[in-house]
Amino acid sequence: MVTNAGTARQLEALARGDLLGTHELRFSGGFDEFPRDIFGLADSLEVLDLGAGSLTTLPDDLGRLTKLRVLFCSGNPFDRLPPSLGDCPALAQIGFRGCGIGEVPEEALPPSLRWLTLTDNRIATLPGALGRRPHLQKLMLSGNRLTALPESLADARSLELIRLSANGFDALPAWLATLPALAWPTWAGNPLEGIPAPIGGRGIPWADLVTGDRLGEGASGEVFAALWRRDGTGPGEAVALKLFKGAMTSDGLPEREMEACLAAGTHPNLTGGLGRLVDHPTGAQGLVMPRLPQNWRVLAGPPSLASCSRDVYESTLRFEADTVRRIARSLAAATAHLHARGLLHGDLYGHNVLWDGTAGDAVLSDFGAACRLPEGAGGEALQRIEVRAWGILLGELLARCPSPLSDLTALAETCVQAEVARRPLMAEVAAALRTP
Repeated sequence: MVTNAGTARQLEALARGDLLGTHELRFSGGFDEFPRDIFGLADSLEVLDLGAGSLTTLPDDLGRLTKLRVLFCSGNPFDRLPPSLGDCPALAQIGFRGCGIGEVPEEALPPSLRWLTLTDNRIATLPGALGRRPHLQKLMLSGNRLTALPESLADARSLELIRLSANGFDALPAWLATLPALAWPTWAGNPLEGIPAPIGGRGIPWADLVTGDRLGEGASGEVFAALWRRDGTGPGEAVALKLFKGAMTSDGLPEREMEACLAAGTHPNLTGGLGRLVDHPTGAQGLVMPRLPQNWRVLAGPPSLASCSRDVYESTLRFEADTVRRIARSLAAATAHLHARGLLHGDLYGHNVLWDGTAGDAVLSDFGAACRLPEGAGGEALQRIEVRAWGILLGELLARCPSPLSDLTALAETCVQAEVARRPLMAEVAAALRTP
């Protein structure tokens, strides 16, 4: 049975043979059974999104889709990750978010696995085979019941991004800080961080805000232009208002994002927060932030299906040498400031950088993946993971600069080297960039 009219029309076209040769097939959901006619595309189908519905299983012969690289089944009520996924030889990206999954069988992990999203399920354990997938690069596990990771992940030499927020970890595995490729971790909202701090900052009443156009949207919420009439009077100060969606995101929980943004304090290269929204008529959570000049823009687009863990830049984008230096210096200073305040940004990417588009003035935004660093040597080891993220971003800037900048190239290579302990701390990087 199909309960979605759009899906029904697509299935009719599929049955007639109208979609032969299709590489991507995206449904809007409504299934309670896998459509067998999809196998008619076995010679071409690479991307399949089944949408949200009432699917509970996938066929045992799913491996017939020999060219399938990407499969999304998020929002369907699966009790466990279907074992037949492991029979798909080319399957590299799997998305089962918000499905209620409690079991991940070893045989469900295909040999080419590169990107696995299991956010917002009820998984308590993961199979050891996960660390024996040599291409594993991106692992999204926020919002589950995990208290430990398989020891085999200590050998996951390609793993660059891991999301562990809102689980039950009392401690991080020691090997996490030694993974040679890891650059973007987060563990916010786990017991290891201790008792959550109250969300501080000034409370800004909804009645004191006049909202305007939407400026953008991210995983955790929407950002609007607004005017803030302090204490309800005056013409109003131009600000940005982020309204959270109130749900688990791939990075973690909205309240942790607000806590981190306000705890970060004030810095010229951070978007920062002016206060938290109170008294919204529907109870929505929100954060009031300074509004940047209208001409500022995002440095890069987020990763694509093809790039997996790397940002996507405009093909024509080029940077002058001075611009590269200014952006690099700004982001190093911002990150060093966060580390000094006991915070890891967790998502140090070009798509979270806003800049003026010309001279190189830049700020780091979006605290959705920010988490608290432990004190001492353990915290320093984890800081060096984020140094790699900064080094990768610097390399992306240098790749788009026609001028050779040997000193910055050498610095980037030092920051991304595989031996984590040999990387500098971010404070050292920032100091080196301030030196003429």
